[in-house]
Amino acid sequence: MKAAALFVTLLTLGPMTWAQTVGLSGMLGGKALVIVDGSAPKSVAVGESYRGVKIVSTQGDQAVVEIAGKRHTLRVGEAPASVGNGFGGGPGGTRVVLSAGSGGHFFTPGQINGRAVQLVVDTGATMVSLSIADAERVGLNYKTGQQGQVSTANGVIPAWRTRLASVRIGDVTVYDVEALVSSGSMPYVLLGNSYLARFQMTRNNDQMVLEKRY
Repeated sequence: MKAAALFVTLLTLGPMTWAQTVGLSGMLGGKALVIVDGSAPKSVAVGESYRGVKIVSTQGDQAVVEIAGKRHTLRVGEAPASVGNGFGGGPGGTRVVLSAGSGGHFFTPGQINGRAVQLVVDTGATMVSLSIADAERVGLNYKTGQQGQVSTANGVIPAWRTRLASVRIGDVTVYDVEALVSSGSMPYVLLGNSYLARFQMTRNNDQMVLEKRY
């Protein structure tokens, strides 16, 4: 089973704008392992529905789902996509809605400089923070940045201060974001305050809403 890779932000206009995150974490036989709003993966067979997401068909590493009367194709391993009823698909969005996962942490797929990454919100981090492996994977020439050092649990390690051309979550893109690349091992990219400060942040129980500042 492949790890979770694809999350789709669905934006629908009604009395108010709401968002639902839907992910395909893998395939189990002919069933799709679906994650909805940060839930644990749920095995859903063709023809069945889970939290408003109906599985229409499965084949290989992809599944066709129906949400609010519209069909979308999810594939394990793809970069995040944005779909919906005419809202999204471009970088002009202003609202990010995140749901807490296990342990109360806010994880989300996103893109840095157009490349897919896994992010976790870290309000204690001054900047967006990446490992060297992630920086190289997104094509970041971090060694041209200002070199310094950071203290970690394993001691003092080299780090480089640089800037990201863009950080995107769903259909919301922020440009020219300060970042720190460290030589330590990191399982996720830390979404620190150099990104979060661009938004008005509100939290209600297990949901976090980021409204882009102007």
